[in-house]
Amino acid sequence: MTLAGDRPLNPRTVVAGVVAALVPLGGLALLLRRPSLDLSWEHHPSHFWIVLGAAALSAVVAYGTGVASLRRGDARVLLVSLTFLSAAGFLGLHALATPGVLLDHPNAGFTVATPTGVALGAGFAAWSATSLEGERAVRIIARARVLRGALIAVMALWAVASLASLPPLNGHVAPERASGPMVALALVSIGLYVWAALRYLRLWRHRRGSMPLAVAAAVVLLAEAMVALLFAPNWHLSWWEWHVLMLLAFALVAWGAQEQWHEERFSGLYLDQTVAGRREMSILFADLQGFTTFSEAHEPQEVTAMLNAYFEVAIPSVVGAHGGDVDRLIGDAIMATFNRRGDQPDHARRAAAAALALQEATGTVAAEHPGWPRFRAAVNTGEVSVSLLGAGGGRTHTVIGDAVNVASRLEAKAPVGGVAISAATRDLLPGARTEPLGALELKGKTDAIEAYVLLEL
Repeated sequence: MTLAGDRPLNPRTVVAGVVAALVPLGGLALLLRRPSLDLSWEHHPSHFWIVLGAAALSAVVAYGTGVASLRRGDARVLLVSLTFLSAAGFLGLHALATPGVLLDHPNAGFTVATPTGVALGAGFAAWSATSLEGERAVRIIARARVLRGALIAVMALWAVASLASLPPLNGHVAPERASGPMVALALVSIGLYVWAALRYLRLWRHRRGSMPLAVAAAVVLLAEAMVALLFAPNWHLSWWEWHVLMLLAFALVAWGAQEQWHEERFSGLYLDQTVAGRREMSILFADLQGFTTFSEAHEPQEVTAMLNAYFEVAIPSVVGAHGGDVDRLIGDAIMATFNRRGDQPDHARRAAAAALALQEATGTVAAEHPGWPRFRAAVNTGEVSVSLLGAGGGRTHTVIGDAVNVASRLEAKAPVGGVAISAATRDLLPGARTEPLGALELKGKTDAIEAYVLLEL
């Protein structure tokens, strides 16, 4: 069984996966058909710690994927983060529903928090599995904090409504599991999870790696947990099964992330445009003129102190108000990018302003240390490839292209304490005050490059 451009699956892998997926459902069916086997075991501390453990694992995964999604501007990873955040929050509420923990009596809102959270998670999981390339992904990332804030607000309002016994969460008795609304909610959620699992299996077949497979397995387990949650009677073995299934689901994703190179743990889930997309960006390079000479004349500790003093003011100048991303630090050099996520149409102005701010901030430091070298800086604008490079044990997410090379070479021609910009950048800065540097011969370039010194925006 193959899809165009995909690698064939090993039949043994297919069989093992199907068997692993069917075992929990088979066990549930057996317990429900043979009530004598579905023993009752009411143990409140075990319930509390299992549910709380599942919520904690889900929260850890939500945090890790959330940080990665914003750092890389990846909409799919963001929605995966919201999938696990919704499960974590509502599972935490369900843990508090354990008799004797927060309340002495059952609470309907806290009891049905789990199916609610799993259902919300199904929506986010299915959304994450849709086609998210291009401007659609950019819009989702631009609303990342709104989406996360709205989800947290819903969970907080749910908790308040439950504690205040507001309709429809009033009363001590939760809605019957197998009632019409609960069945409908479960069926929709299961369908969404199954569809998401198939999409992540397709992604795994295309890219391999453990993360797409771990997410596919996790959403299958969540779908099965919803089945058990719907039909299993309280405090019986079948009821405990969905708790264990959810714990396994989150543990699978946490394990998959742990197995990956720490810098790009979730790269297996990245959208194609994150792995190898093209985008117009502005690139800022800055390094210290005379750094080598300074290093030869001073102890390593003094050189380190000098660099840290500069970087403490230079990096905030780039990433703070101007929204740049520090791609890398190489010795005394800073490489920063603007519009990495495609959400900064004014990237040229941001980069130019960041370069001027960097020179102003580091100039203040240099004035206090007359013997220290000074920064040169340059900005170039053009189309680049946003790429994931490397293999296990050493991966990085960076930008590649002629625009990067020109920025690097142009920086070597910039005046000490000043900012050089290319003509491509200058064309995007109406009203900027500049002085011509003339046509510069840059290393590796066939044709001369028109460049300017940026004086003021």
